[in-house]
Amino acid sequence: MEPISRRELFRRSTPPVAYALLPLKGCATRDPAASIAPRITSLMAEHSIAGLSLAIVRGASIMWARGFGVRDAASGVAVDEGTMFEAASMSKPVFAYAVMKLCEKGILQLDTPLTRYTSGRFLEGDPRLHFITARHVLSHTSGLPDIRSGSRPLKIHFAPGERWQYSGEGYAYLQSVATSLTGSVLASPCSTYEAGLKVCGTDFDAQMRTNLLSPFGMNLSGYLWTEVFAKHLARPHDTNGKPLPPRHYTSADAARYGSMGGLLTTAADYAKFVIEIMAPKPADTFRLNTASWREMLRPQVKVEDGPGYSISWALGWKIARTAEYGELVSHGGDQTGFHSLAEFSLAAKTGYVILTNGENGWKLIQTLAPELARLVHGRSKT
Repeated sequence: MEPISRRELFRRSTPPVAYALLPLKGCATRDPAASIAPRITSLMAEHSIAGLSLAIVRGASIMWARGFGVRDAASGVAVDEGTMFEAASMSKPVFAYAVMKLCEKGILQLDTPLTRYTSGRFLEGDPRLHFITARHVLSHTSGLPDIRSGSRPLKIHFAPGERWQYSGEGYAYLQSVATSLTGSVLASPCSTYEAGLKVCGTDFDAQMRTNLLSPFGMNLSGYLWTEVFAKHLARPHDTNGKPLPPRHYTSADAARYGSMGGLLTTAADYAKFVIEIMAPKPADTFRLNTASWREMLRPQVKVEDGPGYSISWALGWKIARTAEYGELVSHGGDQTGFHSLAEFSLAAKTGYVILTNGENGWKLIQTLAPELARLVHGRSKT
């Protein structure tokens, strides 16, 4: 497990992207995949990408899902609708939703310092830790860095709330607080991670399955390696399309990386999560009420302005306002051998999820984005 965000998509591509609107298999309508599929296949070959999975949402329903290439270049097993990929940083919005539900239940408060909930300290010697809240973490304004390392010891870089800085460590901190309130730490396994950090397993996977994944019908999603999942998992590949060692995820890995980059999922499963956001069902034990939903999607901090667009961060999501396509909600994911992107329009109820298992996957996403944006969001301007 090696979550990274060194290639945050909005810093290296034109703003919002999306994917072609395609009908379900068996539909009598002519399949527009006939026009876009060859382009995808060509780009996969150009960038040495082994496999790709794509799900398209229209009218808040999955209209089309398809796999391209192979999940493992060594075995040659094809990608299908049930192939699971590492979602990388697309894990963050899923955890953010769960946190919003904890706040709704009164277990957490968005604007209460996290140090008030636990006696443990994520970082010693900096009084600014006592000002970091769940809102700061979910909007990437905590002041914490992305990922600690031996050469970059963990520290707070600015006063919480002062500005935006992408932070995986912030999510790890909030996950540890949530676990202290609603979960449990296991005696084993324990592992050592960046900068000598020791982490023991928790029940994070079980908590997320019970409270979000299962209720949302995401049955091929989770945070741990299992015999069942092993039959569906895609393998990471390097820049030349060569297989990298497969990764087996333990409860210690989930305790360290789960919220920031540990989700294993299919494009169709993640599309189900997107649908829960774009067309929310009535509030219940698992689903947010209207006030929480609105707060989650409300821009919290301006990040970037450019010709014809502006980007802000909400609670777990990137919000892009564009002259051409209206407001789009998205999140990307980047870690070694896996690159992904999900984007949707609340107004048009359209969206897509794309997952790749090649180190050059981000190049494909960047290149294909303008063509796909025209196809899926061309009439969604608001």
